[in-house]
Parts: sequence; structure tokens; C-alpha cells
Amino acid sequence: MARGKVQLKRIENQVHRQVTFCKRRAGLLKKAKELSVLCDAEIGVFIFSAHGKLYELATRGTMQGLIERYMNSGRGAQPEPAAVETQPDPDTKEEINMLKHEIEVLQKGLRYMFGARAEEMSLDELLVLEKHLEIWIYQIRSTKMDILLKEIQQLRNKEEILTAANQHLHDKVEENAEITNLATMITNLPQPLTIQNEIFQY
Repeated sequence: MARGKVQLKRIENQVHRQVTFCKRRAGLLKKAKELSVLCDAEIGVFIFSAHGKLYELATRGTMQGLIERYMNSGRGAQPEPAAVETQPDPDTKEEINMLKHEIEVLQKGLRYMFGARAEEMSLDELLVLEKHLEIWIYQIRSTKMDILLKEIQQLRNKEEILTAANQHLHDKVEENAEITNLATMITNLPQPLTIQNEIFQY
């Protein structure tokens, strides 16, 4: 029987919505990685959760490099009217500049964490870094939990296989024991009395 078309609408249950978000986000990032590997493509993905948390993926290089490549992608070769039409609006430019600044802060924060303490960070920059560290920790814990759940399921599957094999061997042992007992009973039965034919000569 064919399945009906799934209606897409907002999930009202907050727990179900968060679980679905995590699963779909992981699936989207996985598909992006697969597309990059299979087709030798450079892919950048930004995802903002309902709580404003940022998840990003750059399959090659850095996200800043991808953004710069996007900004420089063939715009100067287009005719002047088209170039005017394709220019991003001020809001888009502001958003891009904010993303660039955030990426620069993250790169600076990574250098700071790995020993480049000569480069001072402001309070705002440290807060941005702290937010992203929380996101990364959540992602690591989520991935670790997925791996643990898979390993637990594999152990359960192995346990079921071993239990079934043990039950099969137990049944075989009982079957062989019954056959042995039957053979012993047959062997211990009293032998019929036989009288040899004797030929009497007169």
C-alpha cells in the first residue's frame, strides 16, 4: 500500500521538534559532505537553530574563503544593468560583513586558545567565542551519543544472535541426550531365549 504524502508543518512538541532538528541537520550536513566528495564540489552551509545557535560546514578550506569566492564569482564579467540588479541589498551586505567579522573572531579565538596569547581579545570577542565553544561541545556530545547508541544497538544485536545460537545448541544437546537414552534402553532390554536346533540320530 502506497504511503500518503507527508504534510510539512511546524512541529508543536518542543522535544520532538528538537530531535527532528538534530536528525535533519545531521542528515543535511552528511549529504553536503557526500556531494563534495562525489562531485569534487566546494560547499558551505549555514544553519541557525530556533534558539539562534549557528551550525556551519565548509567542505574545503574555510567558510571565509568560500564567502570571498562567492562575492568574487563572475560579477565583474556581467553587463552593467545585470550587475546593478545582482548587487546585494544593504541588509545582505551588512549580514555578510557580520559573518565575516564573526569568522575573524573565531579564527582569532582559535589562535588565542592554541597559544597565540600575544593577540588580545575583547570581552565581546570572548563572548562570541564562548557561544561557539558551547555549540561545538554540544555537537561533539551529540555525535558521541549517536556513536554510543549505535554501539549499544550492535551489542544488543550480538546478544540476540548469541542467545539464539545458545538455544539452538541447547536443543541439539537435549535431542542427542534423548537419542542416547533411547539407545541405552534398547541395549538393556532382555535378550530373547534362543534354542539351537539339535539333530538327534537314532
